[in-house]
Amino acid sequence: MMKSITLICGLLLFGAQASAQSRAPEQASGASIAIFAGGCFWCTEADFEKLPGVVKAESGYINGRVENPSYEQVSAGNTGHTEAVRVTYDPARVSYPQLVEYFWKTIDPTVKDRQFCDIGNQYRSGIYYLGDAQRVTAEASKTALQKSGRLSQIHTEIEPAGRFYPAEEYHQDYYKKNPIRYKFYRTSCGRDARLAEVWKSG
Repeated sequence: MMKSITLICGLLLFGAQASAQSRAPEQASGASIAIFAGGCFWCTEADFEKLPGVVKAESGYINGRVENPSYEQVSAGNTGHTEAVRVTYDPARVSYPQLVEYFWKTIDPTVKDRQFCDIGNQYRSGIYYLGDAQRVTAEASKTALQKSGRLSQIHTEIEPAGRFYPAEEYHQDYYKKNPIRYKFYRTSCGRDARLAEVWKSG
């Protein structure tokens, strides 16, 4: 049953490919970049684009061993990549530490090589830092969370960001292009129900 639910993310793509639109890779002046992996990138992208100060979020693949991977390759779990989101944000409105704290509340850090109904190394959670300042912030945040005793264990990796490959256009802004399919996937995957359970104490 769990395995069949995991396939939903892939099965819902067929209706989206035909309506893919071009998207310019612009970056706002003075903006900064952060990269996070929280399972299916449709959901992570949607979560971050709701946060004030985030200019945009882009779905993609990171920290694998294959150049220019396709969704089919990554979702099969054979490239070493994880689904990730590259967040462009305005540091005058939201700081990197705030992004990290927000990120924790959008994932289940207690599980290894999965997020919600999506199972496999390609769905591992992670914070991929760009520079020493981001590394220090991410590691300190994880350490503080571990010491708080709120979670039984934390499997979210903190690693230097390798090359980020943007996902195919039909994945970008999936929650906007296909709101009904997106809501069905997110609900069927049990994402919000599990988040409420993990973070129920605050």
